[in-house]
Amino acid sequence: MAADGFAEWTRRFEDESERRRAQGDPDWTRGAVLHRAVWAGVQRFQVGEDGDGANLVAKAEKAGDPQYARAVRLFVAEEQNHARLLARLLAAGGRPTLRGHWSDTAFVRLRRLLGLRTELLVLMVAEVVALRYYRALRDGTDDALTTEVAGRILADERRHVPFHCERLHDSLAELPAVTRRPVLALWRLLLLAATLVVVADHGAGLRRLGVGRRRFASDVMASSAEVVEAVLSPRPDAWPGDA
Repeated sequence: MAADGFAEWTRRFEDESERRRAQGDPDWTRGAVLHRAVWAGVQRFQVGEDGDGANLVAKAEKAGDPQYARAVRLFVAEEQNHARLLARLLAAGGRPTLRGHWSDTAFVRLRRLLGLRTELLVLMVAEVVALRYYRALRDGTDDALTTEVAGRILADERRHVPFHCERLHDSLAELPAVTRRPVLALWRLLLLAATLVVVADHGAGLRRLGVGRRRFASDVMASSAEVVEAVLSPRPDAWPGDA
């Protein structure tokens, strides 16, 4: 990675923050109408986006790169904005937010077990699943407000994945070369397990969005192969997945 790699990421996050402020919020007064199964999915993803990110920020600060730590704080702010947007979308549809969900609790506990590398690997499971979910939510409904909110979040997630890939590349470079692909193979197994939970839990909503369980799982696992290659050879300027 170039010496100023994470300084560049910081600039990207800051530019996006300025663009977001200039753009303003969607027009919430339009309201939103979705099938109850789709609303259930939005509620659960909203829980997953909600959090203070303090544990991740603390680990990033310990990593010793101030620019990376700054970029992580900006990343966390974007995730918190996603939670806010989804909460406002739910309110526009007359739906409450959830206090919590067991799957999010399990992921948070798993992320906090070890150091930054483990935290990022587990976080990347959620990010890769989210890429496919928000694409389905953006494209699978004729509700204009939902499409706009999902599109905004998806655009952010498509920057988050290569950002984390670049840091994971640096982290895995500290391991013996022969262990790197096995570590990522184990990550793909964790991703598969998480994806199976999602399709079991959200199957009815995904069908309403025009994406069956099998297709959703297949698309997530296909994108995971791209993530592995991006971790081994970072491509910070582009993400090869579907727009």
